[in-house]
Amino acid sequence: MSAYFLWFKAIHVIAVISWMAGLLYMPRLLVYHAGVPVGSDQSELFKMMERRLMHAITIPAGVVAWIMGLLMVSEIGLAGNAWLHAKLTLVVAMTLVNVALERYRLAFAHDRNKKSARFFRVFNEVPTLLMIGIVILVITKPF
Repeated sequence: MSAYFLWFKAIHVIAVISWMAGLLYMPRLLVYHAGVPVGSDQSELFKMMERRLMHAITIPAGVVAWIMGLLMVSEIGLAGNAWLHAKLTLVVAMTLVNVALERYRLAFAHDRNKKSARFFRVFNEVPTLLMIGIVILVITKPF
């Protein structure tokens, strides 16, 4: 391993924490946004909050998490690390959650949301479940 590996790891953990904060908070904002009238002052405030959260924190943190993670993978390799293959599968799923949240945010931004507050309450559990799986794989390396 290079002298930079621990730096990659530290930056990766910081980015993942920030990414998860965004992925957990965005669905909550969408829950509340779904409950206010289109065009209201509240709706416009939620649009601004959602855009800032996604573009100032969530997406950049996800990109940094991916870059640092791939740098670490280049150091340790994939061979013989089945747990890492499983983790990467869950991280791809987490990335798809991020993409879905951006699409939902855009639907609200254009006053075209068709999803209910209940949908977003349930959707809010998806990143939590993925995170649990990822953490278990990273800590226990079960296979």
